[in-house]
This record gives sequence, structure tokens and C-alpha cells, in this order.
Amino acid sequence: MKEDATDPIVMEALEWFVRMRDHTVDASDRRAFDAWLAADTAHVAAWQRAETLWKRFDIAQPEFDRARRSRTLSRRKILLGTLVAAAGGGLYILNSSYLAPDYATDIGERRTFTLADGSTVELGSDSALSVQYTDRIRQLVLHRGQGFFDVTADSKRPFIVRAADGAVQALGTRFDVKYIDDVVTVAVSQHAVLVQAGSQSGVRIDHGWQVSYGSDGLSQPSPANLDTIEAWRRDRLVFQDVPLARVLTELGRYRRGRIILIDKQVGNIPVTAIFDTKQADNALRTIADTLPIRVLYATNYLAFVSGAR
Repeated sequence: MKEDATDPIVMEALEWFVRMRDHTVDASDRRAFDAWLAADTAHVAAWQRAETLWKRFDIAQPEFDRARRSRTLSRRKILLGTLVAAAGGGLYILNSSYLAPDYATDIGERRTFTLADGSTVELGSDSALSVQYTDRIRQLVLHRGQGFFDVTADSKRPFIVRAADGAVQALGTRFDVKYIDDVVTVAVSQHAVLVQAGSQSGVRIDHGWQVSYGSDGLSQPSPANLDTIEAWRRDRLVFQDVPLARVLTELGRYRRGRIILIDKQVGNIPVTAIFDTKQADNALRTIADTLPIRVLYATNYLAFVSGAR
């Protein structure tokens, strides 16, 4: 069988999978399915792949939304191209502070917290932060998500934000840290920070610049479009010629469930748009209406994305 990314039969099998799980399925539906299954051995293989995908990504929910489970909507060309970061499985070692962070936000939530020293942190959607202040240091751990830090000066106690395998030390400043998909991006809005990743030497990042680090180490600093980077603080996501795959990853942070990209080729399609973070599903619809993609909703929380046939 072809790779899922280019095989339309897999999407057809997924449509049948959703259809056969619908509460309205009847004898004629079952006969039609049996006929489809018997028509080609490739259908059997695709059905088995659909079952595997379902078992891997199915998300429990109290009940299905009938509208999205209906056969009409299962074939409908809905929503925005949606990527899934769900396909990759990674192991994250949890420590006690992550299990019970000091500050956290729900999906789609944005909140500002004032810390003990008067510094403030604004957390974006689905973010978690732990704080440990001592007489010698102010140390925070961003476990996931995104935060904007406005630091109160204290020459005796460095202010350090740790994320993944790195650390960001404030040099009297305002800065943004995003920790998504094992990549940390730091952008400076005021003054400067010192960024260190792994065993690499620290790099000073000044106002208007950004840097990222991850498994490939620390990137070279680059100019930052602060209006775009901080748009999430105004409940907006701004994209300019950004690959669809990355857009879908960002949108996925603002909706519950998973979006499974089974056609990776469409992930390179450039997207230029401004979306309301409170209306992530509407953003999906907009992209699906304008790009050559199709989205199959298996449940309220599970969506498969492929190229349009």
C-alpha cells in the first residue's frame, strides 16, 4: 500500500470507519461497506490502516457530536488545514513540579500572574510554569506552552527561566519564551537576555532579536517581528508565508483534541493569515475553504487532514 501521505484510499477507509461507528448506521450501510471492502484488496489494507490510526489516536469523550459524526459532515470539505503534532510520540520525564505547577492555563486560556517580587508573567494557551525563589536566585521552569515575562530588577537575585535543555537569564528586561514541540524560541521586547542551551556557551539576545534551541542546538540570532510574536497576547495568531504544518501546530494549541496530518505534502503550503485564537475551528474552516486540503472529523476531538482529491 502507498504511504498514507499520498494514498486517497486511506482517507476513504477512514470515512467508512467513521460512518460505521455512527449511531445511525443501518443494514444498507453495512451492505455498502461489505461491497466496498470486497471490491479491492487495497481496501482491506486501507481499512486495517484506518483501524490502526483510530486505536492510536482515538480520544475518549462522553458522547459524539451528532453533527460531526453524520455521514454528510464526514465527507464535507471542512476546516482549516490542520496539522497534527499528534503523530509523534515522545517521552517526557515528569517531575513533581510539573505534575503540580504553580501556574497553569487551560486550552484557549490566557492569564497574567504577579510573582512574589513584583515581576509578572502572562501565560498563553495550555501552558504550565513552576516558580522557585530563594535568597540567591529567582528560578522559573516553563514546562510547556508560552509565557511573556516582565521582570522587576533585583541585582542580588538573577531571574532565570528554564525550558527544555536551556535557560534564559533576564538582563533587566521583557521577553517572550515559547516551548512547543521540543523547540524553545526566545524573543526580546526590551533590553536583553542571555540564552544558554545544553553545553553551549550563552548568547546575548538584544531587543528586537530572537533565537531558538532544540535537538539541533542553539540557532543563530535573527531579527524578530515583535508584533507577530506577541500577537497571542491580543488573542491573535499572525502568519506570513508560514508552512501549513506549522500553522496547524499553532492552531492545535487552541483547540481540544488532535489533528492528524496524513498527507504531509500539503504541510509545505504557505499560509498568510490572521486568526482569532478564540475561534480556532473557524480558522480551520477558513483554511479548508481556501487551500487544496480536506478534513475528516472522526469525533469532536479527532480530525484527519489530507490533500484534496
